[in-house]
Amino acid sequence: EVQLVESGGDLVQAGGSLTLSCAFSGSTSETAIGWFRQAPGKEREGVSCIAQTDGRTYYSDSVKGRFTVSTDKAKNTAYLQMNSLKPEDTAIYYCAATVKYCTLLAGFFGSWGQGTQVSVSS
Repeated sequence: EVQLVESGGDLVQAGGSLTLSCAFSGSTSETAIGWFRQAPGKEREGVSCIAQTDGRTYYSDSVKGRFTVSTDKAKNTAYLQMNSLKPEDTAIYYCAATVKYCTLLAGFFGSWGQGTQVSVSS
């Protein structure tokens, strides 16, 4: 089983930028790393996913063009670069790993980090 630890959450002003990190260790069979977020009173939402095999990336419509996902395999770390942040981006952000294909559906991910808080003020 893989272990994941997120970091980088903070309070930023609208229009600002933030980069989240996800350090993963343990099993090497995971094929994709996903980023999810959950705002108070809302369901967990898939934000982005990157395939470990070919580097393909996927984004939700709500963040496409503003967020960029990447990985550094040498450091076993995934990143989520977030630009042009909006108040509606406020949520706890989680990274997760799956041995299946890249998807924005949380149910396909078996390993999860503890989350990091991102707050965007207007």
